[in-house]
Amino acid sequence: MSDAEPQPEGADVLPAVAPQLRELRRRAALTLEAAARTVGLSPAHLSRLETGQRQPSLPMLLALARTYGTTVSELLGETPADRDAIVRSSDMEPTRAGGWTYWQAGAQGRGMQALRVHVPHGAQGDIVRVHPGEEWLYVLQGRLRLRLGDTAYTLDPGDSAHFDSLTPHRIAAADHLGTDLLFVHTLLQSPATALCLGGDPLSPTPGESR
Repeated sequence: MSDAEPQPEGADVLPAVAPQLRELRRRAALTLEAAARTVGLSPAHLSRLETGQRQPSLPMLLALARTYGTTVSELLGETPADRDAIVRSSDMEPTRAGGWTYWQAGAQGRGMQALRVHVPHGAQGDIVRVHPGEEWLYVLQGRLRLRLGDTAYTLDPGDSAHFDSLTPHRIAAADHLGTDLLFVHTLLQSPATALCLGGDPLSPTPGESR
């Protein structure tokens, strides 16, 4: 996406999006520079969109909505329809990715996403994750190995962790039968969550914290 992209016909009839753009970016815990880089704009161009000096094209709106984990309707300031607050277990279809199994445990389209997760032994333990937002997890069954920065922890059932997702972190099952978690974090729908850096497999270290 180029800063020089021409304004589409009818752009001047779009609802004013400037008030929503800055608020949603801040809610997503993204700096102007980080958000602009993700959607392929310069910080100056995104700043002009946020101050109403320019109107975004539809492709820009779609890219910004994905980055902020929201919808184009919310960017346009439209009032969302009432969402069901209850998620029935019968509606929780499993999704598998990277060896993990996920069950959606929260409503769709929220800024905070809740999941039930099964982490098999040996799956994704070498992946370092770094992205904007916060994460909270609660161990239901099995032991979890969690590394935050340079510190490693082993969590037992009933233990929990709450941390800033910009802290480099690794998650792995400590038991051969795997680990089951409740997992809540922000920006799960954003491309910013895809920033994963390869590293050495997570292994016990001397002085591991409990």
